[in-house]
Amino acid sequence: MSSSTTLYGGASGRRVTVRDLMAAKERGERWPMVTAYDAMTAGVFDRAGIPVLLVGDSAAMVVYGHDSTLPVTVDDLLPLTAAVVRGSSRAMVVADLPFGSYQSSPQQALESAARFMKEAGAHAVKLEGGHRVLPQVEALVSAGVPVMAHLGLTPQSVNVLGGYRVQGRGQSGEELMADAKDLERAGAFSLVLECVPADLAQRVTTSLAIPTIGIGAGAATDAQVLVWQDLMGLTPRPARFVKRYSDLATEMDRAIRAFADDVTSGAFPAQEHTYT
Repeated sequence: MSSSTTLYGGASGRRVTVRDLMAAKERGERWPMVTAYDAMTAGVFDRAGIPVLLVGDSAAMVVYGHDSTLPVTVDDLLPLTAAVVRGSSRAMVVADLPFGSYQSSPQQALESAARFMKEAGAHAVKLEGGHRVLPQVEALVSAGVPVMAHLGLTPQSVNVLGGYRVQGRGQSGEELMADAKDLERAGAFSLVLECVPADLAQRVTTSLAIPTIGIGAGAATDAQVLVWQDLMGLTPRPARFVKRYSDLATEMDRAIRAFADDVTSGAFPAQEHTYT
């Protein structure tokens, strides 16, 4: 991918890499990231030019029906990650390391990340936390695993944080800034900032050489990420930071009711849907 090729929507004939993301930051080019959990959806997003697809632990909620991200496991996410890799050809596929799969030690983190890369074909992993996970980040990077970091509202720590609340106000903002710089030094190639004040996100973004990815963090970050079901209008009560770009829930309701009505009335299948 040459420097003249845009990251979003560009055609390179190969996967997007960490170097491409760094080059986009140097050019001042913003880019989008979305979640994906299956091959067909990943293919749609990949053909649209989305450069990074995240197989998020949000699958716990939007795929498996839990009320938080905590219950999902490595074994739950491996087949979803493999499907997204198979369904895409250009996007970098990042796999979330779920709760309990990396916190205990760098060795545990490496074992979990190795499974995502060897068994599912992921190109990078994401983990949550600041100074407590620096040894894990260093171990992964030294072993050749690209690491996307995540600060601010870290959903895996929701019980410690006291709920889904804005993080980084006051002194905690300075702690977040220090964590961000430490994660960059440890080798993280990018940093998700979730639910932090916009001015803090801007300060972090200008202070780091690696790209920042915002979700509820204002417009100054280098990239933005949303859960695809949120932006497509499938989620009943999305967070304040979500902009709905479609209303798939209403359209799917209309379509399924039309199908059901055709079946009950005998209108489907018609002659053109029938073999003779």
